[in-house]
Amino acid sequence: MIVVTRLNGGQIGVNPDLVQRIDSAPDTILTLIDGTKYIVTESLPEVIDRINEHRASILARAREIQSSPHIGLVPDLEDDDRTTQAPIAPAVPLRPRSV
Repeated sequence: MIVVTRLNGGQIGVNPDLVQRIDSAPDTILTLIDGTKYIVTESLPEVIDRINEHRASILARAREIQSSPHIGLVPDLEDDDRTTQAPIAPAVPLRPRSV
């Protein structure tokens, strides 16, 4: 989420992935993909910088997780007590192999 300031002074968080366009005429207007519009006090370059910083932080965090040997998205099965259990059913191929 990026935080922007509405004209009445209130701050709101906006999901930058939902921003369709940003207009500056003369107020900065964020238009979301569902058509919702927000008029904000930040300038067009400021909003773009916040979106770029948000996306860069996501990429940096993903790189950090990927390079860390102790941080992972899936637990290490070697340390799990459930490794002795048999699978529920054998794997089934999605498509038959042609000979």
